[in-house]
Amino acid sequence: MKKNITKIGIVLRPSNPEIKDEYYRIKNIFEKYNIEVSIDSNSASMISALGVDFNDMCKHCDALVAIGGDGTLISCVRRSFDYDIPVLGIHAGRLGFLADIALNEVEEFVKDLIAGNYRIDERAILEANIVKDDMETKIYAFNDVVITRQSISKMIHLETFVDKQSFNTYYGDGVIISTPTGSTAYNLSAGGPVLFPLTKVFALTPISPHSLTQRPVVLPAHYEIEVKTPDQSGLVVVDGQDMYNFANGDSIHLKLAEKSAMLIHRKEFNYFEVLKEKLSWGE
Repeated sequence: MKKNITKIGIVLRPSNPEIKDEYYRIKNIFEKYNIEVSIDSNSASMISALGVDFNDMCKHCDALVAIGGDGTLISCVRRSFDYDIPVLGIHAGRLGFLADIALNEVEEFVKDLIAGNYRIDERAILEANIVKDDMETKIYAFNDVVITRQSISKMIHLETFVDKQSFNTYYGDGVIISTPTGSTAYNLSAGGPVLFPLTKVFALTPISPHSLTQRPVVLPAHYEIEVKTPDQSGLVVVDGQDMYNFANGDSIHLKLAEKSAMLIHRKEFNYFEVLKEKLSWGE
């Protein structure tokens, strides 16, 4: 999976022009080691720099670098997914669960990058098709797809099918369909299981179900879920970033995508150490 990285494209956390100094410091470090640097046009306009179109950048770079928090990295992974390009996260946010390289660690990591002393992890991606009036909208989720109510005053009724067989009926605030990577996000807050990020499974977790008998379930990669609502409208929220309307007569088909997203990590990256550090496990 390793490749010779000579060109990188940078994406910055949006609405944060204060990140300008960090960008130029990181850019200078990469260029110091003869790695060509581009920045996408949206990020560039935020800091009054010259940039290139994101899609063009993906076509010509060997890797992308997301500077910001986990949300910046998630957005970057989703937007670049069709280009099969690995993504490195540099942590300049609050939690840094996925973007695990700190700003003061960049130069040491670039040295490792040049020496091939790094790894690329393959992370499962959810593929969802929203079918509405015989029209399909395909979307990808790195963390989760949440199907929830439109109004806080009402519960939502959801019928789920697994490989076209009736599976369960949920009545409550909705359901979360989570990748292993996203299992430590909303899924965990709703009482769902923590899944090791390199496994090929996904979790379906009810949100505040009306019945206490409803419990999370973990399904293997080859299954496909279909979700319908028989009597009211709802919302489909993708990675907390995109939102779609969902109504009676519509259906959502969810499965793991055939290919995976690629994250660049230091060679000694240890998921269980991250759990202990970021979630304060064992304290």
